[in-house]
Amino acid sequence: MNPTILPIDQAKSPFFAGVDVGGTNIKIGMVDDDGRPVAKTSVATQEELGPEDAMGRVGVALFELIDNLQLDLSLLEAVGLGTPGPIDVSNGIILTPGNMPHWHHYPICQQLTQLTGKPVAYTNDANAAAFGEFWIGGGRNYRSIALLTLGTGIGGGIIVDEMLIEGENYLGAECGHMIIDYNSDARACSCGGKGHLEAYTSATAVVRRAEEALAAGGSSSLSVRLAAGEQLSTFMLYEEASRHDEFSLEIILETARYLGVGVVNMMHILDPGAVILAGAMDFGGHSAEVGSRFIEEVRAEVKRRAFPELSERTVVDFASLGGDAGYIGAAGMARKSTLN
Repeated sequence: MNPTILPIDQAKSPFFAGVDVGGTNIKIGMVDDDGRPVAKTSVATQEELGPEDAMGRVGVALFELIDNLQLDLSLLEAVGLGTPGPIDVSNGIILTPGNMPHWHHYPICQQLTQLTGKPVAYTNDANAAAFGEFWIGGGRNYRSIALLTLGTGIGGGIIVDEMLIEGENYLGAECGHMIIDYNSDARACSCGGKGHLEAYTSATAVVRRAEEALAAGGSSSLSVRLAAGEQLSTFMLYEEASRHDEFSLEIILETARYLGVGVVNMMHILDPGAVILAGAMDFGGHSAEVGSRFIEEVRAEVKRRAFPELSERTVVDFASLGGDAGYIGAAGMARKSTLN
């Protein structure tokens, strides 16, 4: 569930902008000093056109938001930017995001600073989402949280004792690349490695597993839709599982079990107060029977594998900010950098 947009006359200045870059869309939002959204929009990523083109359109969209709010530009304190990793924070460079081949080794912060005239705080997109949930979302009651973003890939964000973990090379919290299968025939990840969590639980991997199971003779109502020319997606799996297609439901629940293994690894290493699942692939979340079964299956796998003390005390749940977590967290990082 996304937070409500706050009327500008009820907001607390100064304001911070957040930019959340995804493989399909880029979300842009403005929040007040308490993290409450006052405006938001999005532009298509159009990955093949590269980052310079995309950031130019982001700049236009951001100034349109400011104009529509009739906000004095001086009240915009800073901009936060979250992009898929790996990234070089100190030099403001996006390095080699696996799902964005036309964006490699680009000085993205320099361009955004030039476009906006404001300082830019840079972080991994999943770190931004984690900070958003930590600041005003489902993690606000804990000192330490871990977050997984479920989408085209699997991202991770970790906050321990109120500090974001980025690591020596800014590659900390690449949780999608933890190894959950060391066998020689383990599934290949988008990064080129094998046996990674992302290779089993990302939207790309879920679709691939479903295709393989269908090719091996699986019986499913999906076949009718595919024969009609539709393209298989996790949303289609969700729709057919909601219509009681057992094949689709089992693919989703198997995904939850794989994910539960990754969650347990994070719990045993970090002992967070909560592990939060964010991103588009929530299969309807708590508002849907399939989403509810998905999160319960994750929790059941955690209970089977985790230390009893952790399985009893650690909250495992969906994110509360929905698709807004990334830009809110990026804006929060911008606010934090100005305070520091």
